[in-house]
Amino acid sequence: MLRVVDIQTVSIAVASASVVVGVVYYILQIRHQGKVRQTDLVIRLSSEFKSREFLEAFVDIYEAEFKDYDDFAKKYGKLFSKDQVPMSFMMMGNYFEQAGVLLGNNLIEPSLIEQLIPVSMVWEKMKPFVKEARKEYSMPELWKWFEYLYNEMKKREQAGVKSG
Repeated sequence: MLRVVDIQTVSIAVASASVVVGVVYYILQIRHQGKVRQTDLVIRLSSEFKSREFLEAFVDIYEAEFKDYDDFAKKYGKLFSKDQVPMSFMMMGNYFEQAGVLLGNNLIEPSLIEQLIPVSMVWEKMKPFVKEARKEYSMPELWKWFEYLYNEMKKREQAGVKSG
């Protein structure tokens, strides 16, 4: 015959086990939601990079030949203008700035950025332009998160971290 104490003990054990199972399930759900959000973010970042307008901007940057900001301004126009190449630089700078903010706030994995977007190539091409544009427009923080993104990717590269 079951005693009242035995029933209470079993009841407490079942309730405790239920709480533990519920907590484990909740933790797994939170992890899953984090992955879902990051996947959505990666898809949005990479889909923008595949648009015709964005690819044309990438080509503009790749093909731009300049020594410094003054040379750039003579050939293509000033940063804040409606000329094609400066607009391409603005588009790319803003895109990579956004990716840098996401990385800086731990909202995206560095390996995903490495696999999807050519940070180093674009920053190295734009760096002299950015450094002098910061002075020209008294904007010392112009694309600081883009620069941060580049520096983080370089650290990973130097440390021999493999993407993926």
